[in-house]
Amino acid sequence: MNIKNKTYKSIVSGIGASLPQEVVTNKDLSMRMDTSEEWIEERTGIKERRIASKDETTSSLGTDAAQIAIDNSGLKNSDIDLIILATATPDNTFPASATLIQSSLGIERGYAYDMQAVCSGFVFAVEAADNAIKAGNIKNALVIGSETFSRILDWDDRATCVLFGDGAGAMVLSASSEDTNRGVLSNHLHSDGRYKDLLYVDGGPSTTNNVGYLRMDGKGVFKHAVQNLSSAIIEAIEYNNIAIEDIDWFVPHQANIRILEAVSKKVGLSRDKVIITVDKHANTSAASIPLALYDAVQKDKIKKGDLVLLEAMGGGFSWGSTLIRW
Repeated sequence: MNIKNKTYKSIVSGIGASLPQEVVTNKDLSMRMDTSEEWIEERTGIKERRIASKDETTSSLGTDAAQIAIDNSGLKNSDIDLIILATATPDNTFPASATLIQSSLGIERGYAYDMQAVCSGFVFAVEAADNAIKAGNIKNALVIGSETFSRILDWDDRATCVLFGDGAGAMVLSASSEDTNRGVLSNHLHSDGRYKDLLYVDGGPSTTNNVGYLRMDGKGVFKHAVQNLSSAIIEAIEYNNIAIEDIDWFVPHQANIRILEAVSKKVGLSRDKVIITVDKHANTSAASIPLALYDAVQKDKIKKGDLVLLEAMGGGFSWGSTLIRW
């Protein structure tokens, strides 16, 4: 497909989400390990999380979220030209889980691939889809964040296993040639491999021949997260020549309530403009932003015309921000 004879913008046309059936509360975890409900909530803001069953996979959760997003967009499945799945927990090493979702949706055209930038994956995927639309290569892109992080957690390590959950969220971006200020306004992405040992998985096909478990230096991640996320927000504000007060909604990666509060305070963003779902979803990595977006739209918070700022940081380190006029 080639539609390069016009100038296009990427408009958000649909949003969707899917969560595993099983809810695991802090009380449930306190019965399995040396921790307490209060300890977890006080330090993370998390009250519960969803854990995928054996039959629930990254691709199945992603498929469910994607179908809801397509339905909400008013498009047909066959209208989708591109599928990008942001995930660090694919069903298999290959093929890309995005192609499994493509098949499950009955789509036999276009192209599909996985994006691996851990918790930043969704904003990285949005940038890639936005560029494809602006280049005139596609008309409709399905951007998905789906994770089953419970599969890579060491359930004997209370410092990490209490932080994460499973789930999926999806967004449809569509090309628009209308003279409007709606759509993706800018993307700002970064990475720095020097800090890989602060957040990583200690396994992989090329090194250990197994999947491995997530490992994290919590204090080190917190320090860099506050600094990097704040700078990515300021970068988006300055690039678009607006003030922080102009932001209607701030939809951050839902890692930890303390990080969200520290970043909001550092950039001067009002707490009542921050979408928070970490209490009920925990950290779902690349799925956390679209899950939070769907929750906010369903609760009629985010409305057409609102200025919405997304941001995330993940292992790598990778981090970035995206500014959208809804």
